Amino acid sequence: METSVKSSLTETVLITGGGGYFGHRLGCTLHKRGVRVILFDISKPTEALPDKVVFVKGDIRNYREVETALQNVDCVYHIASYGMSGREQLNKRQIEDVNVKGTEHLIQACLKNGVQRLVYTSTYNVVFGGQTIKNGDESLPYLPLHLHPDHYSRTKSLAEMKVLKANGTKVKNKKGVLLTCALRPAGIYGPGEQRHLPRIVHYIESGIFKFVYGAKDSLVEFVHVDNLVSAHILASEHLLAEGSHTAAGQAYFISDGKPVNNFEFLRPLVEGLGYRYPTVRLPLALIYFFAFLTEMVHSLVSPVYNFQPLLTRTEVYKTGVTHYFSMEKARRELGYRPLEFSLREVVEWFKARGHGRDRATYGVKHFLLNVVFFILLSAVILSWLPGVSS
Repeated sequence: METSVKSSLTETVLITGGGGYFGHRLGCTLHKRGVRVILFDISKPTEALPDKVVFVKGDIRNYREVETALQNVDCVYHIASYGMSGREQLNKRQIEDVNVKGTEHLIQACLKNGVQRLVYTSTYNVVFGGQTIKNGDESLPYLPLHLHPDHYSRTKSLAEMKVLKANGTKVKNKKGVLLTCALRPAGIYGPGEQRHLPRIVHYIESGIFKFVYGAKDSLVEFVHVDNLVSAHILASEHLLAEGSHTAAGQAYFISDGKPVNNFEFLRPLVEGLGYRYPTVRLPLALIYFFAFLTEMVHSLVSPVYNFQPLLTRTEVYKTGVTHYFSMEKARRELGYRPLEFSLREVVEWFKARGHGRDRATYGVKHFLLNVVFFILLSAVILSWLPGVSS
């Protein structure tokens, strides 16, 4: 990917959440461009690290560890977060500690250590809470905090506000100020992505992926990991002191720039692994109600059994309600030009690891899981039908 990086071997960047999929990918790309890279995370990447890429084990919730890690750092990419999907969305305390307090720690440590660039990985969710948005742009106001359907989105919004507010704050021990910006990516995909796609493949192979929901013409967006890497590097470049500071204090929506129906986007993955694409379409409101009941059950039994909900309410909104955004500001101010990708490489990645129709995944565990799922879904449908419960 063509990205002009104005850096040298003397530049040092730190990536919070560097042990994760995107952080590791960003770090490797920067390393290839001659940047000294430090990955900061509570867990080491599962993939091997290139020589001279440094991994520092640390927790963003611990200020001392953050402050120590940021010594002699020129730029920080703040990717670390918690609570994006699944049962993590229901752990409000940890979400608060990582997303808000962790970001506060990072800003304080940047100012104390004289770090002058901070690129924050935010989310579409800072303006989206289940309402239809078509070709929205950065002029949209933040969604009022009390309207967020989940704590992750609420805390990411708070964290973004703090990061952008810190822009222009004088740093200690150096002449200059801290320059900040925020990128708001769509759902990330790519070969090796470990948060969303494996969960979807598990549902496909378990026989749970039997229906779709929402309107056929509902549109959402995705961003390939390499496009997101490019956007982050461009954002950092446009914060450079010798530049025009174009990105300073700004937020940018980032995606592949191609709105698509969520389930049609997944069709190549389903069929590429040898499975039949679902033909049953259920009402969005019904699935939302089912997700609500699932969350209620989880809140009751999680102290004993912290199971993975099939869907949360936020996930229903994010996959079934139209919301997509213009890339014009990112193109104009950052020079962002997303390349075209498909799910073909993702399909091949899963196949190379033994996934596909021939895989023996229909054991007793999956059979029982299907039975429980369809009993619950049937109960919800019956309670939904008029006159059944009266």
